[in-house]
Amino acid sequence: MAIDLTYYEKKSLYRFLGLYLSSILLLLVIIGYLFYQNHARMLINKTKYEMLYQARVIEAQLFEAQMKGEFFHTKEVLIELEPSKYDIAFLDKNFKPLFSQFKTPIKAEKNFYMQDGECFSIVRFPSNGLNVAYIVLRDKELSKELLYLKLKIALMILIAFLVMAGVGFYLSKLFLKPIREKIEAFDKFIEDTTHELNTPISAILMTIQTLKGVEEKKLKRLQASAKRLSTMYESLSYYLHKEVEEPKKEEFNLQELIEEKIEQMKIIAEAKHIQIESFLEPFWVFASKEDIGKIINNLLSNAIKYSFQKGKIRVVLKEGELKICDEGIGIEQEAIKDIFKRYRRFNKEQGGFGIGLSIVADIAKEYDLTIKVESQKNKGTCFFINFNTIKVSPKEAI
Repeated sequence: MAIDLTYYEKKSLYRFLGLYLSSILLLLVIIGYLFYQNHARMLINKTKYEMLYQARVIEAQLFEAQMKGEFFHTKEVLIELEPSKYDIAFLDKNFKPLFSQFKTPIKAEKNFYMQDGECFSIVRFPSNGLNVAYIVLRDKELSKELLYLKLKIALMILIAFLVMAGVGFYLSKLFLKPIREKIEAFDKFIEDTTHELNTPISAILMTIQTLKGVEEKKLKRLQASAKRLSTMYESLSYYLHKEVEEPKKEEFNLQELIEEKIEQMKIIAEAKHIQIESFLEPFWVFASKEDIGKIINNLLSNAIKYSFQKGKIRVVLKEGELKICDEGIGIEQEAIKDIFKRYRRFNKEQGGFGIGLSIVADIAKEYDLTIKVESQKNKGTCFFINFNTIKVSPKEAI
């Protein structure tokens, strides 16, 4: 079952999987740690008792040899004992070695301990006939067994984690399927709506131009409504054609394009008695005029839509950075990170499809433009877009 996920669906899926898998991994690590501790303790105890048993066997051999009078006070005779799988050392009462197969210093105060991956078992020998006071055994295999246990548990955790990851990913996509179907249905609705809007919008715009004897106030209201419909149509059609038609790029003066878009938007702004002030300097870029125009259109349209009546909008272009500020309702700080998401509207009372800023983000990403947003509730919002990544010098543009 293949589901073609959008960017935001993938982002939600990855967030869920990240939380799910990190929880699963933490649980597996805890279980693995407890399992290791339990089995490591069993291995250590097993080694401890085996070494103690071996020390008692050696002790019995020493007693037997002493009773037979075979051994004297020489160090060499101690080597003749039956071989053990452990390294052996015999110490006198001052812990000085009489015979030793290793040079590691011995801790006299402990009967059994581990040091640097090695185990040591110390048994006191009660007879002084051979001047042996302590029997010490060293084991080097336990550290290898513990390492093998760690690797085995790590492998089990990895296998269990991969299985749970596969199950989690499959279930996540399964749960997302109904959501995806709803989004596809909404996209289909937008596509059908866009096709239906094209003809009446064109007819309305042409009719307005031929109207005569109509009150100027009513005419401006008609023009503003038609322009709003036209802007909505452009936004909707962007998603339908962005992957089909490659935009034509050219060199142009961004200042002139902004002035053109402001002039077009003034009709909508005047309907709300909003004043648009502009402070623009020449700045040449290489891009699609249509794409950059959509950025400006959508930002201006949003500024007008969310401004208070009789407010003011400031548009500044300086050193390649465009700033569009309104005196409107503003955006909650926690909502700013979501305003560029598709179908996300930060004020439901104003209506719309919630795709304008999504288009801005998509085009900005395509041209590697940086966007910043500053906003205060009931004071206004400022959008900053830096166009220096597509800058060309005036000499090249001529």
